[in-house]
Amino acid sequence: MQHRVKRPSYRGRLQAAIVDWAGTTVDYGCQAPTAVLHEVFYGRGVPVSTSEIRQYMGLLKVDQIRAICSVPRVSAAWREVHGRVPSEQDVQTLFQDFIPRQLSCLDRYSDLIPGVAETMMRLRERGMKVGTTTGYTRPMLEILVAKAAAQGYRPDSNLCPEDVGAGRPMPWMCYENAIRLKVQPLEACVKIGDTVSDVQEGLNAGMWTVAVTVTGNEVGLTQQELIAIGDAERQSRIIEAQRRLAAAGAHYVVDSVAECEGVLDEIESRLREGETP
Repeated sequence: MQHRVKRPSYRGRLQAAIVDWAGTTVDYGCQAPTAVLHEVFYGRGVPVSTSEIRQYMGLLKVDQIRAICSVPRVSAAWREVHGRVPSEQDVQTLFQDFIPRQLSCLDRYSDLIPGVAETMMRLRERGMKVGTTTGYTRPMLEILVAKAAAQGYRPDSNLCPEDVGAGRPMPWMCYENAIRLKVQPLEACVKIGDTVSDVQEGLNAGMWTVAVTVTGNEVGLTQQELIAIGDAERQSRIIEAQRRLAAAGAHYVVDSVAECEGVLDEIESRLREGETP
């Protein structure tokens, strides 16, 4: 006789937040990778638009470059300049050009987004641990980790794609964070990020997902630029960011990490009722 056995619903509190870096906790507007990717494509005679770059933000950078090269307009422009569509060797050449440029400028784009350090302290007061994931390489991540520590933000675990063999949207960095933080089940974790690939990563890991708009890639403006534009354009950008991230499947969409605590309360209320992501 066969018996169907179902694991009891988890009804406890959130145990960990797995948080992105650029556009979520540092680098307001996710500027650093955008600027460098503009440079490397321009250097090969094929300028790319900001929207073409930002469409694939959050991926491991070599994967992002490969995705940009696959955009029909970019592929056609590359053929016009180089006589063929971009090859894998072209992708790798662009990536090798990207690495030193990104390393050299990350220090300038490593300021904490306002409210992050204070919010993370309050998450710890709730009993939550903090892990991170990124699309950056390990040397790039280490720059951000050191700069963030000097500003009062010290996550418990920091992972990049090469630590686990694949970047977003695969869930491996989230899984490894859970292992290192010693938290389970996965529905006791919340993934917080500012890109579609962040949302996909969290969903694939079986975690609650919270997407960030105003400070992140989807709005794509520095704090000063956001203040300078008119109210109508600002609101339009925020609404479009909300739409895209909600369409990707985010459980919740907030303006910034500093505004996520009410959402965490709501998730814990849902957990007490036996809900899962």
